[in-house]
Amino acid sequence: MSDGIGLPEIGVSRREFLVAAGVTGTSVLAGCSTGAPTAPAATDRTETTERATATDHSTPSLDKWVDEVPRPGVIDPTGTKDGHPRYEVEMREVEQKVHRDLPPTTIWGYDGQFPGPTIEAQQGEPIYVQWQNKLPDDHLLPEDPTIHSDFIPYDSPGTRAVTHLHGGNIEAASDGDPQAWFTRDFQETGPAFEKEDYYYVNDQPPATLWYHDHSLGITRLNVYAGLAGFYLLRSNHEQDLDLPEGEYEIPLVLQDRSFNEDGSLHYPTTVPDEQDGDGGSSPEPSLVPRFYGDTSVVNGKAWPRLSVEPRKYRFRILNGANSRFYNLKVLSYDEQSGETDGEGPPFVQIGNDGGLLSEPVTVNDRLEIGSSQRADVIVDFTEYAGETLLLHNNAPAMYRGTVGAEQDDQEPLPEIMVFDVSDSASEQDTSQIPSRLTEVPTIPVDSADTERYLTLAVQADDYGRPLHLLGTEEQPAGLRLTDPVTEEPTLGDTEIWSLANFTGMSHPIHLHLVHFQVLGRQSAGDYDPNENDIDPAALETPEPYEFGWNDVVTVDPGEVVHVIAHFGEYEGLFNDQTGDYMWHCHMIEHEDHDMMRTFRVLEEGETDGTEDQQ
Repeated sequence: MSDGIGLPEIGVSRREFLVAAGVTGTSVLAGCSTGAPTAPAATDRTETTERATATDHSTPSLDKWVDEVPRPGVIDPTGTKDGHPRYEVEMREVEQKVHRDLPPTTIWGYDGQFPGPTIEAQQGEPIYVQWQNKLPDDHLLPEDPTIHSDFIPYDSPGTRAVTHLHGGNIEAASDGDPQAWFTRDFQETGPAFEKEDYYYVNDQPPATLWYHDHSLGITRLNVYAGLAGFYLLRSNHEQDLDLPEGEYEIPLVLQDRSFNEDGSLHYPTTVPDEQDGDGGSSPEPSLVPRFYGDTSVVNGKAWPRLSVEPRKYRFRILNGANSRFYNLKVLSYDEQSGETDGEGPPFVQIGNDGGLLSEPVTVNDRLEIGSSQRADVIVDFTEYAGETLLLHNNAPAMYRGTVGAEQDDQEPLPEIMVFDVSDSASEQDTSQIPSRLTEVPTIPVDSADTERYLTLAVQADDYGRPLHLLGTEEQPAGLRLTDPVTEEPTLGDTEIWSLANFTGMSHPIHLHLVHFQVLGRQSAGDYDPNENDIDPAALETPEPYEFGWNDVVTVDPGEVVHVIAHFGEYEGLFNDQTGDYMWHCHMIEHEDHDMMRTFRVLEEGETDGTEDQQ
């Protein structure tokens, strides 16, 4: 068997790369060789009697727009610790009605609900959270024990879980390292586990954060089972802006799911024939290269409707899907015919991953949101009294940065939810959209201490399945999670990371701990880190919704995206932290299957530790 799928030569033209990517993609799907090792026995409380692929399965026919979008409740602290609020949040298995016509669905939820309860915190006021594992010993979904089988104890009792506060500028011990997992009541813990009570300092700009499971090798399963929720960090400045608030501020997590006749979650356990590397050599059950559900789920309800008034609303939109991109627009909608007949109100974006933008941005076309990205938007329904509007998505299932049916044989999930606009408002709308939202200091390019050239590559694993990896200039074909750490910024340093995508699909790349600014994009074939300087004026300008602070950036095939980050406090924002953190693709199937690496923030004067392994 070959050692992987070849990486196109760095510096090829965009056209040459796309040709190579097409060949690479075909090679991955066609597979490579014989001699795949025997899979260890699966740990599973269900019996798999036949192939369960995504392409073989269809959710039972469900009437759309019959359930109202629920609003996740806000959780209160259970006490205090060191003078700060302390929360206890249980992860439990429960049954929940996802659709009027489906039997109750067994899910895993924080505090027994899907999505979990919203935590609201105030800038500058730390909190403690103890995430308590009360999950069953056996997993709700079949596990693939070939993933990181050298150091994950698949044969040990108990379900592993660990919570990551996505977007949190926090200490490493509380970040939710994938190896900091723990089983029920902390009976067993992973090698990176340090403490039971996580400490969130909340010393960063107000933003839409979210929390979700991050357990090594089963993140895709735990999140799909329901382990995710909102964490809203507020500030006095933001609350003084007169933005829509109270019942007119609604968090919306967009996800895709598939269901069985009995209401249970369907998640594929077999790689489809067209994706299987050697015509059936993959283990059973097997991790799949990506997952796209056939049913839109918003705040835990399938195909829902949201009743709104003719006034302004603030929506905190989170893409909580495993792999799916969304490319969103609000359209006028004829519910009887199921057809759209014109444009609805635009999104006015006021914030993204890292908090408020400096000024509002009207999104005249569509709003692209990759997995785990957030968009804080205002939608004004004033001129649409009595109408029905559709939140529409046109992103193909496998996203490549553009829209076109010829790009993918899988249809997008076009209908996400509908808005029912009432005939009149219950009270006068006094909310505002200020022309200036906040000050976002620019990180100058010439302040960079280090420039890193990092690659997104694809090989094949021992079973011939696509294996997406992150690499470096020295190792462009990619490195494994367990390879030595290669990114070691020193506290106080500013770095430019140039992310070059040599795969055939878009990837949302997430950095823990830090928020970065997007400098711009260019063709990967036009950038040589040894010859070319990074001049933002010569780059493709970032999208308006990429201005400000980001913790996720979409990298499309054949392009390099340059981002700049400061590791530590910057202009009075964020705080100093050191230690080990992760960076990875946030398509969770990719993250579980080695498209994840450790970076290490060193204390000033600390010796280099590149010889250490994860």
